[in-house]
Amino acid sequence: MYFEQIFEEKLAQYSYLIGCQATGEAIIIDPMRDIDRYKKMAEDEELEIVAAADTHIHADYLTGLREFAEEGVKVYASDEGDEDWKYEWLKDSEYNYELVKDGNQFSIGNIHFEVKHTPGHTPEHVSYTVTDGAAASGPMGMLTGDFVFVGDVGRPDLLETAAGQKGVMQSSAQTLFNSVEKFKSMPEYLQVWPGHGSGSACGKALGSVPESTVGYELRFNPSIRASESEQAFVDFILEGQPEPPLYFARMKRDNRGGPKVLGSLPNPQKVTVEGLVNRAEQAGSAVVDTRERTAFMNGHVKGSLLSTFNSAFNTVVGSYVTEDEDIYLIISEDNLEEAVRDLIRIGLDDIKGYVTPDELEQYLDSSEHAEQIETITFDDVAKLIEDSRYQALDVRKLTEYNEGHIEGALNIAHTRLLERKKELDKDKTWLVYCRTGARASVASSLLRRDGFDVKYVDDNVEPWLANKELAKVKE
Repeated sequence: MYFEQIFEEKLAQYSYLIGCQATGEAIIIDPMRDIDRYKKMAEDEELEIVAAADTHIHADYLTGLREFAEEGVKVYASDEGDEDWKYEWLKDSEYNYELVKDGNQFSIGNIHFEVKHTPGHTPEHVSYTVTDGAAASGPMGMLTGDFVFVGDVGRPDLLETAAGQKGVMQSSAQTLFNSVEKFKSMPEYLQVWPGHGSGSACGKALGSVPESTVGYELRFNPSIRASESEQAFVDFILEGQPEPPLYFARMKRDNRGGPKVLGSLPNPQKVTVEGLVNRAEQAGSAVVDTRERTAFMNGHVKGSLLSTFNSAFNTVVGSYVTEDEDIYLIISEDNLEEAVRDLIRIGLDDIKGYVTPDELEQYLDSSEHAEQIETITFDDVAKLIEDSRYQALDVRKLTEYNEGHIEGALNIAHTRLLERKKELDKDKTWLVYCRTGARASVASSLLRRDGFDVKYVDDNVEPWLANKELAKVKE
C-alpha cells in the first residue's frame, strides 16, 4: 500500500493519497480544488487516481471532489445527516458517484475502506477505516477528517457560528459526545489520520504532530478526557471556541450546493501601477497588497488592503474580499502562483492582474494616490484615550479580550470586521491593536479603505497589560 499525507500549511489541512501498488490505482481523500498537484504526485509514484472522497462538507476550503468528478473520476461522499446537509450537486447528477452511509464498504485495488458515521462537527460527517488487504485482515488506521484531531476534536459550533443555523450548537456538541463514546471502543492500536493540524480554525487546540493512535488520544486528548459525562464534554468543547473567519459560511454553502468548476488555474495579467490605482478606486475591485506591514503603513495605494503573504494570507483575504470582487495583487512574481492557489482554494477565482512590490514602491514615491497610516505604540494609546475623540479597537479573539484588555476598548475579531464595521463610529479615531500588531495591521487597512480614521498600534500588548494600573485593564 502506498500512503502519503499531503499538508497545506496556510489552512493547516491534510489530504491523503492512498494507492494499491499491485493494481496501480489510487484514491485521494479530502482533496482541495487545485487537483493538478495530486495527479502529479500520483504519476510520480506510477499510480492513477481513480477515486476521490470527502469526509464531510468542509467550512474552511472548497472541495476538489467536483473537479475530479468532471474528469470522470468516481467520487464518494456522505449520505448521512439531515436533508439540510447533503451534497446537493451530486444528487441525480451524471457524475460517477456513490453516496455512502455508515457500514458501507468500497475498495481501491487491494485497499479496503469502511465508512463510519462520526457526526457532531457536522451532521453528515464520516470517517474511513483503511485496511491493506494484501497484508492484513483488519484496519491499520482511520481517516478521521474533522472528527478527531491530534489533541482535539472538531468544533461542533460552526453550523451556528459560521453557517447561521440558529440553536444547534448545544445539540451538535451532544451528538459529538456520542461519536466520541463510539471512538472509545475502537482498537487502541488503530492509527488516527486527521484532516487538520495546528493552526486550523476547525478546532481550538490542535496539535502539530501529523498523526496519532486511538490509544494515545484516549489517554492524552483533553477534549476526549473531558467526556466523563455528556454535560462536562459539552461545556468543555463549547468554551473558548474562536470566532470563525467570515468566509466559512460561503465555503459551507458552495461545498453543499456545488463549487464552480475551475478546470485550470486563473492566469492574472501584469498591469501597470496606474491601472491598478484606477482599480482601487472602483467599486467591485479589491487591491490586495502582500508586502510587510511596515512597508504598507509607510506608503500604499489609497483604497488597497493589506494581507501580508504569510500563513494568514487565505484567512485575511477570505475575510475581507467578497466573491463578486475582481482581485488585483501587489506581489512578487515568485509568489504569484502560490497566491492564486491560495485564493481559489477559498473560492476567490476572479484574480485579474498584478504588479510587483518594486514597481509599486517606485510609483508611490511621487504619487498623489499614495497614503500612509500613522503607527503608534501603547504608550501613545495611554495618552490618546483620555480624549473622547479616540477609542481603542481590540481585534483579538474574544477569549483573548476577556483575559484582559484596555478599558473601554471595543472587541471585534479581525476575521469578522468586514460585517461588523458598521458598529464603529466614523466620528472617532480608532486605535487598532491586537497582541503583536499583525492582526491590527490588516484590520487598520480595511478600516482606512472604508473611510475610517485609524491609528495602527504596532506594539506587543502583553507587557503593557501586565501593568494593570497603567493599562486600566478590565478582566
